[in-house]
Amino acid sequence: MKFSELNLDPSILAAIQKLNYDDCTPIQEQAMPPVLDGKDVAGLAQTGTGKTAAFLIPLMERILRARPVAGEISEEQKALIEKRAFKDWKPQNFILILVPTRELAEQVQDNINKLSVDSGLRGFAIYGGTGYDKQKEALKNGVEFIVATPGRLIDLYKEHLVDLKQVRAIVFDEADRMFDMGFKDDMKYILQRVPRERQFLVFSATLNFDVLNTAYQFGSEPVEINISRDQAKAENVKDQIFHVGNEEKPQHLLSLLKIHNPKQAIIFTNFKLSVEKIAKFLVDNGIPAMAISSLLTQAQRNRVIEQFKAENNMNILVATDVAARGLDIKGVDMVINFELPNDSESYVHRIGRTGRAGTTGQAFSLVGDKDIEALARIEDYLKHKVEVGYLETEQLVKDFKPFPSHFEGHYPKSLDRARAPKAGGERRERPSGGGRDRRGGEQRRHEKGPRDQQKTAHGGRPGGARGERPEHKRHEGGKRADHPQHKRHDQKRTDHRKHEHRKGASAPHRKPAPVVAQKSLGQKITGFIKRLFS
Repeated sequence: MKFSELNLDPSILAAIQKLNYDDCTPIQEQAMPPVLDGKDVAGLAQTGTGKTAAFLIPLMERILRARPVAGEISEEQKALIEKRAFKDWKPQNFILILVPTRELAEQVQDNINKLSVDSGLRGFAIYGGTGYDKQKEALKNGVEFIVATPGRLIDLYKEHLVDLKQVRAIVFDEADRMFDMGFKDDMKYILQRVPRERQFLVFSATLNFDVLNTAYQFGSEPVEINISRDQAKAENVKDQIFHVGNEEKPQHLLSLLKIHNPKQAIIFTNFKLSVEKIAKFLVDNGIPAMAISSLLTQAQRNRVIEQFKAENNMNILVATDVAARGLDIKGVDMVINFELPNDSESYVHRIGRTGRAGTTGQAFSLVGDKDIEALARIEDYLKHKVEVGYLETEQLVKDFKPFPSHFEGHYPKSLDRARAPKAGGERRERPSGGGRDRRGGEQRRHEKGPRDQQKTAHGGRPGGARGERPEHKRHEGGKRADHPQHKRHDQKRTDHRKHEHRKGASAPHRKPAPVVAQKSLGQKITGFIKRLFS
C-alpha cells in the first residue's frame, strides 16, 4: 500500500513525501487503517519496521480532521471527517506517548517534528535527567503530543502541570521493555487517571502476556496485529557467533572491526562499568570510539548520540542495553556483542539496531565460557542454531595495546569534550532536575533492579519526596509500606523505638547490658539434664 492511497490530510502527505517515503511497511499497512477508525490496536513487529510512523501518522490525521473546516466541503470529505476525527477535540486535549527511555523519547519527538512540519502540530518530550523549566513552559503553552517517560510524567502530574483527563489517546511504545524495566505500576497508575474513552495503542517488538492483560484490564479490546509471529529476528540481519576465551575477546573485537571496517557500529556490553574500558581499549589501538551509559549526564549522552549520528570518524558506539534502547540510526551496519545478553529478547533488540529500514546488517557475538547458558536460551528462542564464525590466524591482530583492567578516568582528546572532567580536577557536572535524577533517572532505576524501581504518588502511590521524585517507602524484602498490615507493623516498630528512647532518656548513664551468646540446642539439653539430676 502507498501512503497516497490512505487519503491523508495534504499537510501530512506533503511531510511524508519530503521524507521520501512512498510505500507503507507491513506494520504500517495493517495498523494505520484501524487506528484511523479510532480502534484500539496492539501492534507487534520487529525493530526498524516503522512502528513509530504507524501510530503517529494516523493520530495526526485524526487531530487534523477534528479542526474546523473553512468553506464548502464535499460529501466524501464530510464522511471522512465523521469517520476519522476525534469527537469534540479541544485545544487542551493531547495525545500521550509513553516510552521507557530518554533516547526513545527524543527519537519519537524527532519523528513528530518531521511529520508535522506543514501541519503546525506540536509535541514535546519530557523525561528525567534534565531541568523542569523548559518542560513546564512547553506544557503551559500547550501541545498536541506529549512524549514522556513514566517517572517524570508522574512528577509533573503531581505538580498539577499535566492534566491526564485531557488525554484522548495513549500510546505505549516499547511496552514490553517498560514492563521489563519495572514501569508496570507506573503504567497502571497513569491508566487509572486517563479517561476510559481514550484510544489505546500498544506497539512493540515483543508483546508478552502482562502487556495485553493490562490493556484488557483497563477496558481496551485491541485489534491484535502480529507481523512477525513466526519470525524471531529480522531477515536482513546476518548474525554469527565466535567461540573465544574471555581473555581473547578484546583481540577478536579489534580484529573484527579491522576486517570489516564498518561505517557505523554499536558494541554492546552487559555491564555499564565495562563501557568506558572497551571504548578506551579501542581508542588506545587507533579506533575512535565513544561510550554511552547511565553514568553520563543527559546533556553528555545527547552530545555523544549526535556525534555518532553525524558523518565523521567517530563511528563506533559502546553501550549497554539500556543506553541504546530506542536508538533509530539507519546507518548502523554492524553490531558486536562483547557478551551475550541474559535474556533472548534483548539479543533480538540488540542485533535489530542494524539492518533497519530495508538495509542489510551484520551482528557478531563473542561467546566465552560465561555466555554458554545465554547462547542456549537464545538459540531455543530463535528456534535454530546461530551460525558459528571463526577468524584465521593471519586475520587476528597480533600487535595491540592490552585491555585495561580498570578505567582510569582518562578521556582521549578525540572524544567528546563534554565527557571529560572539568579543568582543575573537578568532578563531572551533575545533571539538573533533582536529587534522584543525578545518576540517570529512569535508566538508573532499570540498572539497579526492580525493588528500587517503583515510585509513589498521591492517590494510590503514597510516599514522601527524596530529591525531586517521590519513591515507595519499603521494608526489607521489598514489601510496600502502604499496605495496611505493613502500616501496623511500622506503627508497632515506631512505638517500640519510642519506648526504648524514653527508657534511655531516663537513665542516660546506664551501662549497656552485656551481650550473651546464644546457646546451641545441644548445650541447652545438656544444661537441663545437669539441673535435673544435680
